[in-house]
Amino acid sequence: MEHTLPAPDQSGLLQVAALRAQCEFIASAHADHRDQMRQALLAAFKKANQEGRERAKELLFQDGSGLACAARISWLQDQLISVLHDFALNHVFSAAMAPAESRITVTAVGGYGRGTLAPGSDIDLLFLLPAKPAPWSEPAIEFILYILWDLGFKVGHATRDIDECIRLSKSDMTIRTAILEARYLCGSQPLFDELGVRFDREIVKNTGPEFIAAKLAERDERHRKSGDTRYLVEPNVKEGKGGLRDLHTLFWIAKYYYHIKDPADLVRLGVLSKQEYKLFMKSEDFLWAVRCHMHFLTGKPEERLSFDIQREIAECLGYHAHPGLSAVERFMKHYFLVAKDVGDLTRIFCATLEDQQAKEAPGIVGVISRFRKRNRKIAGTLDFVEDRGRITITDPDVFRRDPVNLIRLFHIADLYGLEFHPDALKQVTRSLKLIKPAVREDAEANRLFLSILTSPRDPALILRRMNESGVLGRFIPEFGKIVAMMQFNMYHHYTVDEHLIRTVGVLSDIDQGREKTAHPLAYQLMPHIEDRVSLYVAVLLHDIAKGRPEDHSTAGARVARKLCPRFGLTPKQTELVVWLIEQHLTMSLVAQTRDLNDRKTILDFADKVQSLERLKMLLILTVCDIRAVGPGVWNGWKGQLLRTLYYETELVISGGFSEVSRKERAAFARETLYNALGDWSQKDRKTYSRLHYEPYLLTVSLEDQVRHQNFIRATDKAGQTLATMVRTDSFHAITEITVLSPDHPRLLAVIAGACAAAGANIVDAQIFTTSDGRALDTILVTREFQDDADETRRAGTIGKMIEDVLSGRKRLPEVIATRAKGRKRPKAFNVPPAVIISNTLSNKFTVIEIECLDRPGLLSEVTAVLSDLSLDITSAHITTFGEKVIDTFYVTDLLGHKVTNENRQGNIAARLKAVMANEADEVRDRMPSGMIAPVVQPAQRKPKVEQ
Repeated sequence: MEHTLPAPDQSGLLQVAALRAQCEFIASAHADHRDQMRQALLAAFKKANQEGRERAKELLFQDGSGLACAARISWLQDQLISVLHDFALNHVFSAAMAPAESRITVTAVGGYGRGTLAPGSDIDLLFLLPAKPAPWSEPAIEFILYILWDLGFKVGHATRDIDECIRLSKSDMTIRTAILEARYLCGSQPLFDELGVRFDREIVKNTGPEFIAAKLAERDERHRKSGDTRYLVEPNVKEGKGGLRDLHTLFWIAKYYYHIKDPADLVRLGVLSKQEYKLFMKSEDFLWAVRCHMHFLTGKPEERLSFDIQREIAECLGYHAHPGLSAVERFMKHYFLVAKDVGDLTRIFCATLEDQQAKEAPGIVGVISRFRKRNRKIAGTLDFVEDRGRITITDPDVFRRDPVNLIRLFHIADLYGLEFHPDALKQVTRSLKLIKPAVREDAEANRLFLSILTSPRDPALILRRMNESGVLGRFIPEFGKIVAMMQFNMYHHYTVDEHLIRTVGVLSDIDQGREKTAHPLAYQLMPHIEDRVSLYVAVLLHDIAKGRPEDHSTAGARVARKLCPRFGLTPKQTELVVWLIEQHLTMSLVAQTRDLNDRKTILDFADKVQSLERLKMLLILTVCDIRAVGPGVWNGWKGQLLRTLYYETELVISGGFSEVSRKERAAFARETLYNALGDWSQKDRKTYSRLHYEPYLLTVSLEDQVRHQNFIRATDKAGQTLATMVRTDSFHAITEITVLSPDHPRLLAVIAGACAAAGANIVDAQIFTTSDGRALDTILVTREFQDDADETRRAGTIGKMIEDVLSGRKRLPEVIATRAKGRKRPKAFNVPPAVIISNTLSNKFTVIEIECLDRPGLLSEVTAVLSDLSLDITSAHITTFGEKVIDTFYVTDLLGHKVTNENRQGNIAARLKAVMANEADEVRDRMPSGMIAPVVQPAQRKPKVEQ
């Protein structure tokens, strides 16, 4: 689309006259040697292009204008193509004196047609042929194209006459859009003008609604493919929601429907205000700056603003860290605010469009057709009416008369299930300054908001509309601070505001019974929650203090203490919300990083929770929080851990925890196992029921104990020393691998390394030693395939890898290194290694917790170090939060005692930090030789003391 751009500063980009003179010299110097002429021409153009783009890059860093940079590169490209066209006609095909009616036209189309070009973008060209093309026309076009290709440009091209352009435009909307944006470069100007006249007369005339409908439908499909949110933390700057393509869509519609050549004309037509037009150009300039920097930085047409480059782009654009927010987080917040502005402009533009071309269906994406407005009164209000399923305002002064109407609009829409008319949303956006302290403190406004938040319909949808229009951030300024805020990590997929709204959506789904299968316990508990309002408020506010220097749970509790009374909550409700926000991470961390079979874990957690009502609400909040982090973060295994923690804690709080001694319970469990093996011989029942120590008997279910005994007996009968057994679990999204092997000080390290080599992500490990010196280890890995047959085959491959490594058929460091080569490491992130050693979290074990950047083979290396330090690992709990891993190990010394010596604890921490800090791309060959030796007989080690 032709529109006015800032006049590009062409100083130093290209001396056109000098290039033309150089071309003349090349033509005369190599007149008889076409190959030499071509090579000299290529060299000259390569140098001119490279120097011109380097100068454009320098100017981008100087003035920061993305639009100017895109215009400069487009201008540079124009000159290169024009000079090349003239060279071809004058010196290669001797067509300089050809009559005007036989000349071709070179036309820029697509993004290039708009006069803007990113450093790595394709160059889209239309070669327009006259009705009677000369014999040299197509060879000349080929010559131009081959030179451009040899220069390294990606050229999208078409060669057509005007009749073909018109005919194809009627049936192909992509071609129609390309010609709409066509811009003359060189060649026959009259031919280009004729195309424009015929295109307007035969294509554009009376087809505005058809074009608009097609472009908006195309936009919606593009949004759907990209996740239908502008708040993905790795957005696509070109194609994503709120990106450049959305602005381009408005360009196309404006030019097609309003017959304008410059977006500034939209102000003259009354479509946009002067302020909105400035925002339009400011948004486009920023997005172009980001895109140009991305292309320059990566050396390719990179459109996805990935974590790998966000930090460097922030630096290029001059962002600096502030307390609580890093430079990259400030940059990304600005990006998402611009994406939001693009959405606002789209609504305003479409609202004005509807004044002339009303839609047949609700929503701004429906097919546009003319019809008379038919409004219907809405019961109980004089300020709003229904217009074909959409709520709109009766007059432009509705919000000025009563600013509470800015909240009431959304309440009524929720109450009656109405969509929003673009006219209403346009007026909302233009009336945000009316939301002042008096409105925020207004009892009716807060009552309406609380009704929206706790709605039995779709509160997340209404909250999202309130957020997109700017109302939510103005009504709750604390929420406004986290609008468009991202967290620079791989764990959170959305901005903080989008995450909070999605969390409310999950809670609503549980509340309405739509998540019965996925979250059975939360579904059962929800009807028994005595205070739904407090739960909904806590869910909305739990991350509201993100981006502050202090801990966001503590700061969020302070915010809640201020907001809850304003919302109309009682002091008791306020304290409940405050507690839930303070503790909103506790249940997740305990469930995923602690041994839930350790009674001290449950007692400590119960002491913190204290009441069943709090326990229920914290469980539901935790589920909603994890679910709303992003796709693939929640799985059934996490759900099972939370359910186990809930049920065990419920027993303690209700006084049902068994007081029977551990020894008595273990004796009963052994007898129960003996009886469960009733179809075995008495000798086998006695032998296999006595294989296990107390920890195994008290923590493993009877069903699994029986399964294990069958596995062990079958292995013994087969005369095997080493064996694995696999079981898939689709609901919990985990796969269980049981390993029976001669015990070995570094057995878990070897198993972890084998799993890493097979690409398996371990989430939990239970380590048991039998009375005859064998190890029975249960390893849980995340599920990869939905189909059980596929997952069983994968599990078998993992089991085979474990057996191969343990038996010495494969060498562990080599297989881990091979796996590490193929895995992209999160180089953009830095997680300082941390080690916590505690003797208060368990009565029987020392608990070692590590936190660091994840990498292939890490668990294997860490467990190897623990083994080197003569520590016996009883259980391991592996939790990954994006690029960060938190691993917890329950250990004793080889005598079964806690590690209490401070010097030894310091040595353990130092050794672990050393291995965690190793960020080499390949895992070094650092494994002790004993670790990779074939395991053919039980290791000579002191038997574990019974606990």
